[in-house]
Parts: sequence; C-alpha cells; structure tokens
Amino acid sequence: MADEINGTEPIKGPASYFPVIEKTYGKPMNHWFTLVAARKGAKHADIVNWLKKDHGLAHGHANAIAAHTRANAQG
Repeated sequence: MADEINGTEPIKGPASYFPVIEKTYGKPMNHWFTLVAARKGAKHADIVNWLKKDHGLAHGHANAIAAHTRANAQG
C-alpha cells in the first residue's frame, strides 16, 4: 500500500528504525554498519548485546542494525 501523502511505499523492517537511530545517537547508519561489519563471525545476539553494552543502544535499535547488516553482508 502506498503512502497517500507522498506516493511512496512505507519503509518496513529494520530500516524503519534508521531515521530514529541517526537522530537519537547522532551517527549516520554507515557508522553502525561499519562497526558491525568488522565483527565478522559474531552471532546476532552477540552483536546486539555488544551494541547495547558498549555503545548504549536500545535493544530494538541494536537488533535492527544487526539484522540489516547481517542480511546485507557480502560473501
């Protein structure tokens, strides 16, 4: 279903969190993607917990970043 205001599809899934993550933590999404990508081989739950503990992200935000990064990993 298209957004009736601007005629575009609404953002769904982990990406729907990205504008709030950028605003809340003051870093662009590429910052978070790069950090997570450097943790090759880490399990999803470990990445989420690391983002929460070491970077102060809320659980939903950390989960969205981890899910998106892992889903879009090259190789």
